[in-house]
Amino acid sequence: MNRGLLLKSLHEVWVISGLFAVALMIVEALLGYVLPTFAEQFSTIWLDLPFVKNMLRALLGVDVGDQIGPDVFASIAWVHPVVLTIIAAHATIFATRVPVGEIDRATIDVLLGLPVSRWGLYRAELAMFLASGVFLIALALVGNRIGSLLVATPMPFQAKSTLIMIVNLFCLYIAAGGLAWLVSSLSERRGKAIAIVFSILLASFLLSFLAEFWKPADTISFLSILTYYQPLIVIRQEQWPLGDMAVLLILGTVMWTAGGICFARRDICTV
Repeated sequence: MNRGLLLKSLHEVWVISGLFAVALMIVEALLGYVLPTFAEQFSTIWLDLPFVKNMLRALLGVDVGDQIGPDVFASIAWVHPVVLTIIAAHATIFATRVPVGEIDRATIDVLLGLPVSRWGLYRAELAMFLASGVFLIALALVGNRIGSLLVATPMPFQAKSTLIMIVNLFCLYIAAGGLAWLVSSLSERRGKAIAIVFSILLASFLLSFLAEFWKPADTISFLSILTYYQPLIVIRQEQWPLGDMAVLLILGTVMWTAGGICFARRDICTV
């Protein structure tokens, strides 16, 4: 791994990655504080309302059952739309820096003029991408724990299920990033690449939501990456969702590799 490329990447992304990480930590801290407080006020009478159960099922991706316990509220903090949006936005912005970001700024010639291969550049960016993801999710966990500790009666902390959940979330981050890497390698303008990635991810999230209400959407729900990320099941079963994690990792790896092949073989013109 080229140390110079790693330092260059770190210099370019530490501010934006830090901002995303702090934002995610604050959101998780708020959710970690608000959700337990709300859980204490939540009455079982709400379960008699089909609308409430349907919305929870759509948000969590699974049926919550006849009782809404602490596990439900604990999982909401990790599937909240704001949380997923921040993670997807970070993956997209980071992965579209190279090559399409450099092409858009007409600086790709300078970058490729360095004594490094395109695959070497690609691997260095991937290494920093993964490191940034670990930092992002670690601060999210810190924020969630801080918020929970501020509650008078915090939810019980299950170390095993939390570890499984954040690893599964990291796999989701890799899959979203793989898509962004592939689109980036095929694009000429960064703004267009970001719009394409966000459109695909939004469609994926929408499909997962509609699958709980609409039979046709349910039949193709396997196309949504959120199908392979269900924190509530992890919390309840405390078992590694190896199949779901494998799908996300394979998906991310295949798209990242395809993006690397396209980047290594394409003709780049900045004129």
